[in-house]
Amino acid sequence: MSAAPAEQAHGEWPLIDMANRLMEQNPGVRVEIIGGQILVSPPADGAHARGLTDLMLPFLTAGLHGVDSQVVQAIGLWLPDGREDYAIPDLSLVDADFEDHLVENNCYDPVSFRLVVEVTSSNYKTDLRTKVTAYANANVPVYVIVDRRHGRLHVLTDPAADEYATHRVHAPGELVTLPDSIGAKVTLDVAAVLTAAQAKPEGE
Repeated sequence: MSAAPAEQAHGEWPLIDMANRLMEQNPGVRVEIIGGQILVSPPADGAHARGLTDLMLPFLTAGLHGVDSQVVQAIGLWLPDGREDYAIPDLSLVDADFEDHLVENNCYDPVSFRLVVEVTSSNYKTDLRTKVTAYANANVPVYVIVDRRHGRLHVLTDPAADEYATHRVHAPGELVTLPDSIGAKVTLDVAAVLTAAQAKPEGE
């Protein structure tokens, strides 16, 4: 999802309080704190939402939404980068007991996350750069990016410090099998994933 930084008045409010005020004042927006900066994302467009729903299906079919793990949208992931940092991935695969690992502000310990997914929007650099560092620092094992701008699917694995040691980019026509570490065999059809998330041309 796209994001834009919000101006902050230093010393007046803790960042989390400011983030929560922004959400209260702007229903439907997504507010995150990454690298000590508040990022505000507009509500998802229809194609973004449809793409996420379609992307969930292979995980559900593989039995990953059940006793051992859950497939969930837009829950908070507490980041170790800063005192108040957190991200809200578009889609996450988490251990079934993730609610036992609540940290604060409706955010959960990254130890519960097996995989996170972001679908890019206008500010795609946040997903392709800023969140790569954030999720790697949080030691999230697998990060998948549906890059709508460039028509590609990124699969990042093996987090090490502030980056992923393995970053593979896949084009339409490829079938991508995700790492076994997520708990079951999940294969994504890149063309189908991108098509589902693609906005229809105006006038159709």
